[in-house]
Amino acid sequence: MSGVSPVLLVIAHGSRDPRHAATVHALTRRARALRPGLRVETAFLDFNAPRVEQVLSALHADGVRDVVALPLLLTRAFHAKADIPATLSEALTRLPGLSVSVADVLGPSPLLVDALERRLAEAGLTPADRATTAVVLASAGSTDPEAIAVIAEIAREWRHTGWCAVRPAFASAALPRTEDAVRALRAEGFARVAVAPYVIAPGRLPDRIAACAEAAGADVVADVLGAAPELALLLLRRYDAAAAAPARLPALTA
Repeated sequence: MSGVSPVLLVIAHGSRDPRHAATVHALTRRARALRPGLRVETAFLDFNAPRVEQVLSALHADGVRDVVALPLLLTRAFHAKADIPATLSEALTRLPGLSVSVADVLGPSPLLVDALERRLAEAGLTPADRATTAVVLASAGSTDPEAIAVIAEIAREWRHTGWCAVRPAFASAALPRTEDAVRALRAEGFARVAVAPYVIAPGRLPDRIAACAEAAGADVVADVLGAAPELALLLLRRYDAAAAAPARLPALTA
C-alpha cells in the first residue's frame, strides 16, 4: 500500500434516532466530495451499524494497512479519551499489520464557529442583529471538566465577534441548563435571545435543547451543525494533520 493515502475512518457515537446516522452519512459524503481521491469510511461506537471493528476488519481484508481514525466529537471527553482508544486497540489485536493514527476531535475550531454563524443566519438573524442579540451556546453536556471548560472558552471568544452576549449552557450533566441561560439573559434585559446548538447531529439531547429553549421564550433556535460545509472541511483538516504527523498524535499499531 506504499504511496496510498491513509483511509479516513470517521467514528461517530451512534444513536437510536435515525436522524443521527443519516446526518453523519451526509457529512461524510460531503467530505468525500471535497476530496474525491480519498477513501472515507463511517463507523459507529453504538446503536448503529457498521461498528468500528466491522469496518476495520473489512478494510484489513481489503488490503488497507494505514488508517486515520477521526472521532466525530466536539470535545475531548470520555468517548475520545477512553471509548474510542479502547475500541481501536481491541480491534487491532485481531488485525496484524494494520496501523491507526487517531486524529484530534473537531473542537475547538474557527470553522465550528463559522458553522454556528451559518445556522443562526439560516434561522433568520442578520449581521445587523448582532449588537442586540444574546446567544446561548447550547452543548449536549459532559461530566468532563476539560470539555466544560472548552465550551465556556468558545463562548467567551465568540462574544468578541459582535454579539452582545454569548453564554454557555448544557442539555445534561452540567449547568446551567439551556432554559436557565435563556431566562437569565432575558432577565438581564437583552432584546433578543438566540440559541445555537453546539451539537453535530439530531437526537434526544438536541431535541431537549430546542424544546427547553422554546419553552423558556428564546426568540431564535438554530438547527444543529449537521452536514455544514465547514464541518466537512474540518474533517479533512483533522485528517491531513494526523496523516502528515502521526508521530505527534496517539498511534496504535497491531
